[in-house]
Amino acid sequence: MSSARYTFGGDEHLFVECSDEMSLEAFFKSLSMATGVRESRIRGVTEICPANASFQVRFNPDIIKPDDILKEVRQIEGAAGKSEPVIRTRIVEIPVFYNDPWTHETLMRFRERHQEPGGTDLDYAARINNFENVEAFIAAHHGSPWFVSMVGFVAGLPFMYQMVERQRQIEVPKYLRPRTDTPQLTVGHGGCFGAIYSVRGAGGYQMFGITPMPIFDASQKTSYLQDFMVFFRPGDIVKFKPIGRDEYDQAVEDVDKGHFTPPTREVSFDLREFQKDIDGYNQTLEGLLHDH
Repeated sequence: MSSARYTFGGDEHLFVECSDEMSLEAFFKSLSMATGVRESRIRGVTEICPANASFQVRFNPDIIKPDDILKEVRQIEGAAGKSEPVIRTRIVEIPVFYNDPWTHETLMRFRERHQEPGGTDLDYAARINNFENVEAFIAAHHGSPWFVSMVGFVAGLPFMYQMVERQRQIEVPKYLRPRTDTPQLTVGHGGCFGAIYSVRGAGGYQMFGITPMPIFDASQKTSYLQDFMVFFRPGDIVKFKPIGRDEYDQAVEDVDKGHFTPPTREVSFDLREFQKDIDGYNQTLEGLLHDH
């Protein structure tokens, strides 16, 4: 990859762009560099904010000068370029009730803001991605895993990048005008990114379904969010599992009773091995989820 682009934001921020466009290579470089900055414990660095193909470093200019922080991060870029593209991460299974009644009701309320008011978001996504029908599109959506490339915009919301060749990636533009409402835990898509709406609110992503699994809990009462209120972190690998209404209702009840825990396994992900055989590597990762 080409060298990163560095720009300063005011007196306290250094912005590092690894690429103008999103790719797994750009994501790996930004994640590796952000991790390197964190592990280097550079005196004066107060915060590191990773994004899809970039990251931002906040520093105290009374402790470290801008030219010095730039020099330190450039050295980390050099070291990252020589390291193996391997990360320790986790794969997690997320249940999804596709074409559910709640997102359907919402999308029908906002059809005048959509590219194709005559159908649903799933109809539109299937058509523009050249799938024969909605069922085939849904199968492609959950048929391969997704990388969480960043978490943010609102608390706990993951941006996810599909782990397939670029020509097979699902791409769907956002609504022509944003909605003023989106159900909490909606599984949506905008551009090349999938997302899960961690809270109810405005939004412009196409809506495909909903998950019964909370991913943000400020009260930390959810059993698997007691240690930290946000579930996802950059580098997570997500495998969607389609479920029906009965399974959805049971999962909601299990969450309320503190009995729900998403299947999760620690894994090592090697970008080069993945690129040699994408489908085969994905199958191996998915097999680890239920390999006891």
